[in-house]
Amino acid sequence: MGAETLVNNGEAKAPLILGLQPAALIDHVARVDWSLLHQIPGERGGSIPVEFKELEHILSELKKHILTSVDDPSPMKTMAGGSVANTIRGLSSGFGVNSGMIGAHGDDEQGQLFVSNMNFTGVNISRLRKKTGPTAQCVCLVDAYGNRTMRPCLSTAVKVQGDELTKDDFSGSKWLVMRYGIFNLEVTQAAIRFAKQEGLSVSIDLASFEMVRNFREPLLKLLESGDIDLCFANEDEATELLRGEANASPEAALEYLSKYCRWAVVTLGANGCIAKHAQEVVRVPAIGETKAVDATGAGDLFAGGFLYGLVKGLSLEECCKVGSCSGGAVIRSLGGEVTPENWQWMYKQMQIKGLPLPDISELMSPRSNKH
Repeated sequence: MGAETLVNNGEAKAPLILGLQPAALIDHVARVDWSLLHQIPGERGGSIPVEFKELEHILSELKKHILTSVDDPSPMKTMAGGSVANTIRGLSSGFGVNSGMIGAHGDDEQGQLFVSNMNFTGVNISRLRKKTGPTAQCVCLVDAYGNRTMRPCLSTAVKVQGDELTKDDFSGSKWLVMRYGIFNLEVTQAAIRFAKQEGLSVSIDLASFEMVRNFREPLLKLLESGDIDLCFANEDEATELLRGEANASPEAALEYLSKYCRWAVVTLGANGCIAKHAQEVVRVPAIGETKAVDATGAGDLFAGGFLYGLVKGLSLEECCKVGSCSGGAVIRSLGGEVTPENWQWMYKQMQIKGLPLPDISELMSPRSNKH
């Protein structure tokens, strides 16, 4: 791939961590009042795909219903989104880990925005393909309590296909980060094949309880293949995974996942998380001192912190603690991107907990680290 930017001894330096998000995605995140949520079909709190016309309608209605708060003068933010993009961007911009993206974006304004946002935060974008067609978009409506309702518009969006991946996309990297999705199963399986040939470890996030509920069989098959090294699930996804079993608790799901994955993590929202590696099981509380402005990206940034811990060689408990710091940082503002002030907040939390700070924290500090 000739477009590699980082050159080391005449050779392109491959990203340590690669994220596969087949379709680039732009998020429109807004604080809204209840009256708008009542007008939009589908239940609150869920994620329901919409056609482009409806997306445009919601965006125009949004302008009338936006909530402004004193803390947040810009009640709507438009940014590169998607679970994997959130994780990879966090690893690059907040943790200073050499990270890259595999995927495709359209030849439109949204595609350009996705590329420039990822590039600006230091993500290696040489594996992003440009295609003719629209880039996926999603409206994320956040109520006054920080709960979110998602309306993605993905049906006509461009995405990378399994047969377009090459060995070179993966060569030299250590981790492949993905999200489970039935519509991306073919490209997911192709990526796993290349990753395993090239000696990468594979991490997967279970995406949503609806995805686990509706497409459980292919997911169980994927997990039981033994190709997944690290799995992240939240409490709802964990329960859904063992639906119908006598014991469908998060603890039982952790046991099940750890049979097939070297690391298994179940996040429990305000109750922190539980994780298992080999015979070790840990339970780590969430960070108490944070106010949830918007829960978007909490799981994605938790995963970023956990992966930073793994590549740094930290213990299982420390990996969870870093994850709780980064997950706690993203929910302090709107959208799945951590603001510079909230990265500072996170470094401070890490320092208090005696966790090794990323080298980048020195560069990002507005003053020396004494403040």
